[in-house]
Amino acid sequence: MDQVFYLLAILGCSDDNLDCRQARVEPARYTSHASCQEAMADALRRNADLDFPVIAGACQRQTPEMAGAGAAKAGGKGR
Repeated sequence: MDQVFYLLAILGCSDDNLDCRQARVEPARYTSHASCQEAMADALRRNADLDFPVIAGACQRQTPEMAGAGAAKAGGKGR
């Protein structure tokens, strides 16, 4: 069975909350969707400095393979 964890993405959204894009990702990894959801209110307060009309959060399911693919893409862009 694959190890699964959750990342908390911070989204910047339009006034109508329909057009959202990922602005940041919290550095913590959560072992369950519930623990990620519990951390969301504090994370949104920490990220209130973003210049969007609406700030939202989304818990995103990840596996080590998915995380590795994301790191490889970032590395390929000169980061």
